[in-house]
Amino acid sequence: MAASGKSGQRIEPSFGGNAEDDDDFRIEASDRVTGGSRKPARGKSAPAPKKKAQRSKRGGTRRGSGGGGGFIGLVRTLFYWCIVLGIWGAMGVGGLVLYYGARMPSAESWSIPERPPNVKILSVNGDIIANRGTTGGEALSLENMSPYIPQAVIAIEDRRFYSHFGVDPLGLARAMLTNVTTGRMVQGGSTLTQQLAKNLFLSPERTLERKVQEVLLAFWLEQKYSKDQILAMYLNRVFYGSNAYGVEAASRRYFNKSARDVNLGEAALLAGLLKAPSRLSPARDPKAAEERAQVVLGAMREEGFVTDSEIKTAMSQTPTKAKSYWSGAEHYVADMVMDQLPGMIGDVKEDLIVDTTIDLNLEKQAEEAISATLAGDGAKLDASQAALVSIDGTGAIRALVGGKDYAESQFDRASKAKRQPGSAFKPFVYAAALEIGRTPMSIRNDGPVRIGNWTPENYDQKYRGEVTLADALANSLNTIAAQLVMEVGPQNVVKVAHRLGIDSEMQANASIALGTSEVSLVELTSAYAPFMNGGFKATPHVIRRISKADGTVLYENTYDNPPRVLDPAIVSEMNQMMVRVLTNGTGKKARLKGWEAAGKTGTTQSFRDALFVGYTSNLTTGVWFGNDDGKSMKKVTGGGLPAKAWHDFMVAAHDGLSPSPLFGTTGVQPVFDDGGAPAAAGDMLSGDPNAFPEPPVGVDGSAAVQQTRPLPEGSGGMVPPADVGETTGATKRTTLFDILTGG
Repeated sequence: MAASGKSGQRIEPSFGGNAEDDDDFRIEASDRVTGGSRKPARGKSAPAPKKKAQRSKRGGTRRGSGGGGGFIGLVRTLFYWCIVLGIWGAMGVGGLVLYYGARMPSAESWSIPERPPNVKILSVNGDIIANRGTTGGEALSLENMSPYIPQAVIAIEDRRFYSHFGVDPLGLARAMLTNVTTGRMVQGGSTLTQQLAKNLFLSPERTLERKVQEVLLAFWLEQKYSKDQILAMYLNRVFYGSNAYGVEAASRRYFNKSARDVNLGEAALLAGLLKAPSRLSPARDPKAAEERAQVVLGAMREEGFVTDSEIKTAMSQTPTKAKSYWSGAEHYVADMVMDQLPGMIGDVKEDLIVDTTIDLNLEKQAEEAISATLAGDGAKLDASQAALVSIDGTGAIRALVGGKDYAESQFDRASKAKRQPGSAFKPFVYAAALEIGRTPMSIRNDGPVRIGNWTPENYDQKYRGEVTLADALANSLNTIAAQLVMEVGPQNVVKVAHRLGIDSEMQANASIALGTSEVSLVELTSAYAPFMNGGFKATPHVIRRISKADGTVLYENTYDNPPRVLDPAIVSEMNQMMVRVLTNGTGKKARLKGWEAAGKTGTTQSFRDALFVGYTSNLTTGVWFGNDDGKSMKKVTGGGLPAKAWHDFMVAAHDGLSPSPLFGTTGVQPVFDDGGAPAAAGDMLSGDPNAFPEPPVGVDGSAAVQQTRPLPEGSGGMVPPADVGETTGATKRTTLFDILTGG
């Protein structure tokens, strides 16, 4: 048939628009009608089928891709749901942040808590004795501490510290991946800022709320403070183990040096502690601490903070050996300072600087003398503890050792323990006698004396007959001291002792002659100082000045103008007598070559306590040996271990100084009186019999001193009660007092 309109062939309507669209429509309609076997219409060009083929090819391609592209579809689906879940997750996290943030105080009220106040305790030369307070060390700026410290901490704890905004997403992701792959918590994702926020404001509990609050606080810290300020706050507050908070406290705790002087290896060790302060402490596990320090050094090298040569040098150094916890006798001094502070300035509310009277060189020499003496013969003689205090003529404490080892026992036996001084109390008896007219050359009879039911005896149970007071004191004769107490009156002896510096309450009875009232070593030693300084009171003190960090002085002592407590003539006579204690008497082991020295030994009942208190023109020093439980030593007297330790310390303390004589010992002639034993006996008889009560009973129910027991029938079997006296072979002599009283 002809392809013309006249032939009657049906022509599809045109819907206008794009020709290709129309053609497509016609083809699809024709296909439905003819089954796809139609011929091209007239007037149409041949390319139309070609386009169909191209479209069919493209359609075939799309169908092929769709049919074999299930994976891409899955990815698209997962991506879609990830976006959806991410949005919902972000909304959930935002809700939690808003919820927990709403539970926190307003950000406008946030502020950095004040760092607990530190008390820096300095020696007389300005050296640091100790830092006391909650932190245990002063705060240092980054510029003032060793540069290795912040570098080591950043390298091992927060490598991107200077680039993140308080939270480190990369570090957190790395930590999560490491923890997941290892199956346990091996890394933390917290930044230094987050750790500081936790330490400053939050509890250590691990909860979602605390973590959210930690992040919010970290953002706040980053906005309010510079990176250097944040790092400095962190280093000055973080816990380093062994009760050390802050890098300065840790450095002094482990290395006995300031954080200013820490070297590379020590800085690495400190930074390594932050992972587990207690477990990695060099005081507890030096090997673990050193291994961790090596890891820190490697991290520092990776970050470019140190070179290979510096690492090699640090690794070749001897591993750090941390000192024992708060070891050193100087900590007894620090405790004394902290005990006295509230009474001087009230509560400590800010950083303080306390200047003391302590000479650290003397302090170390005192500690060495005590330690060496105990190590030498202490165990053999059953002496386990000792104490020493040394003061100058003003009462300033130059050295104090409160015990064998501060790390083992923090109890200060020099200032807090009160014990009987034994015959070391006798100088006050003799000084009281000199004040009523007796002299060193006064004669008394060394023989049996009974006062009521009390009969004092000499250590060797022997009597020397007529002796001078100087000889009696040098040989620590108990009978003569008892006679002098009765002549002077116990009340007057107590008054003299109080006037010279004994603060403790004392019982005014006859046995006070032999030191039955308990006193501390500090007050006993300070009461000897007037003999050294010419008769002026020497109030013991360790604090010279207390000031704020800005230099404002809060307290300054006023011991520059002490009152006179002894007449210079009496001081001169006492010094001449006590010099003989060292040259001819019970204190021979304390003699100092080239120096004039004086002092007195003391030993209590059953050898429970042994003391030596002596002085030169430079220092007055008291030493005590004994046991905390009051156990008897093996015949240790004041002229034994205490005199030896006193000698060793004083030799070291006077090294390099020019010798000078004691006050009043040159150019003074001895004075004689006509008082004798009969007169003394008469004085005793004329007094009130109730004025001399029987000696006190000790805490264990026994007599306070062995020599206070009644005189037994016969004269044998006496236990040596006090100082060893020199024997002269003199026979016993009966005094007028014995005759008049029926003895």
